Amino acid sequence: MIRSLILSTATRILLPLLLLYSVFLLLRGHNEPGGGFVGGLVAATGFALYALAYGVSATRHKMHVDPRVLVTWGLLIAVGSGCLSLFAGQPFMTGLWAGDRFPVVGSLGTPLLFDTGVYLTVAGMALLIVFSLMEE
Repeated sequence: MIRSLILSTATRILLPLLLLYSVFLLLRGHNEPGGGFVGGLVAATGFALYALAYGVSATRHKMHVDPRVLVTWGLLIAVGSGCLSLFAGQPFMTGLWAGDRFPVVGSLGTPLLFDTGVYLTVAGMALLIVFSLMEE
């Protein structure tokens, strides 16, 4: 853990901005460059920065969720989004869309659900790696 007033102050400002930007990348990912993978990496970067400034235990407390839980839910959501098309009589991972378009998100459908699963899985795995390296 690095004890720096500048780093800790900057981290308190940057963490919410990085998380907001990661959600922005997630939501625009099925229409433009971005998506679950890049968004998950940006979210993990925010928490890795927080871990550098405040330590791993403080970061785990700040997250309220264990990274292994993020990975588990991410995998379940990603596989579940593919299985939804099977219930509709379509091949696995066929995109299904809701009827209306929303102003910021666009059309809601299984690709966004899949991206959300990828987002959680990537963020959780990256944080598991970072935390295990920092704890040694």
